[in-house]
Amino acid sequence: REGESTVMWWNRMILGFDSYHVILWFLLYSILGWIVESIYMSICNRKLTNRGFAKGPFCPIYGVGALTVYFVLRPYSSNGFLLFLLGSLLATALELLTGIIMKRIFGEIWWDYHEKPFNYKGILCLESSIAWGFYTIGLFVFLHKFVEGFVNGIPMMAGKALGGFLAVLFTLDFANAFYREKREALPKQLIRIREGILNRFSR
Repeated sequence: REGESTVMWWNRMILGFDSYHVILWFLLYSILGWIVESIYMSICNRKLTNRGFAKGPFCPIYGVGALTVYFVLRPYSSNGFLLFLLGSLLATALELLTGIIMKRIFGEIWWDYHEKPFNYKGILCLESSIAWGFYTIGLFVFLHKFVEGFVNGIPMMAGKALGGFLAVLFTLDFANAFYREKREALPKQLIRIREGILNRFSR
């Protein structure tokens, strides 16, 4: 289309939605995920618990997970059984990938399924995979309709300003938390490197 940017054209061809809505959906899902996760863990721990990596109310894994499932499985939205099955498989794969990345970057994983039956290295478990299937159905039945309606109810100028502000704020917050986490781990890494070098030369 004449006058349409390359980014807008790509978004419409691949996703069917413009980047404005996708970004706001991502932010909203990430905030909702943080709220639900923090409330659940606060009840379990019997004290206020921030389940976000950074200080702000933001869990990007929920935004990534929800939108990945939504965009990939939209062609099967009318088939409840396929939604459940494919949602379980796709979300489980995302959970495994996230766990592997976290282990490599931070040296730990922020959840542990070792006490659950049919678990894999504490990263995956059958109970969680089944739950992801039901969550996928809920996503298509009501959750995304709520998110879409909420975003559509925001005037576009206000949405752009709010979305841009939150994106910058959460990016800076996440970058700061990532730096603090890696800075604290750096001395231990240097010690391990030093010990490895000394052990190699002492042989």
